[in-house]
Amino acid sequence: MSGEADYELISEESAQPAVRGFLHRPQKPSGAGLVLTHGAGGNCQMLLLRALADEFAGKGWLVLRCDLPFRQLRPHGPPSPSSAARDRDGLRRAVKVLGKLASGPLYLGGHSYGGRQASMLAAEDPQIARALLLTSYPLHPPGKPAQLRVQHFPQLRIPALFAIGTRDPFGTVEELESARKLIPTPTSVVVVEGAGHDLGYGRKQAGQELPARIRDAFMALGEAHSQAGRG
Repeated sequence: MSGEADYELISEESAQPAVRGFLHRPQKPSGAGLVLTHGAGGNCQMLLLRALADEFAGKGWLVLRCDLPFRQLRPHGPPSPSSAARDRDGLRRAVKVLGKLASGPLYLGGHSYGGRQASMLAAEDPQIARALLLTSYPLHPPGKPAQLRVQHFPQLRIPALFAIGTRDPFGTVEELESARKLIPTPTSVVVVEGAGHDLGYGRKQAGQELPARIRDAFMALGEAHSQAGRG
């Protein structure tokens, strides 16, 4: 980790869906803020999200890792298709809550299902965030490569960083390369050799350099986009 940061429990219920999770406060704030959320089988306590939050907070970012509304309703089990819109509403509220605390640009990301909902929200509302951080994006259900989940990619108007394991059953690196071509804005990829859908962060922490690698790639993508906008 590149710096120390404290985190605290957050529960904001002044409107619905509620925003519940953990807020990582950097010692030296840069003003930037990042919302991170989890996949269909986990919650905001997943090891990868915690490690990423620490890395970004170490660089001065305020990070909110939060539970999606479906997970707030029950501690286990996947979301139903009917909950997707409410989960996106939950992410929209999380960004709004973070925006009251962070003075600078806001970013949005998630793992697997959470990243899919974050990207769909960004396709609906390009002003929601400056860029997307998508770890293990679920390109298709395992064993069903024809059922692609990229219909909204052409509507994305903000940069996106993908992180993918070479053994991810939800999509291959080659499939991701094809899908990226659908996005009209800058994208980049962090490939994790030998990793599955959890990117090596399942029940135990592995690949301890990975969170910093993702952080650096994401910050570089954002900086390159900002410079292009100024050019």
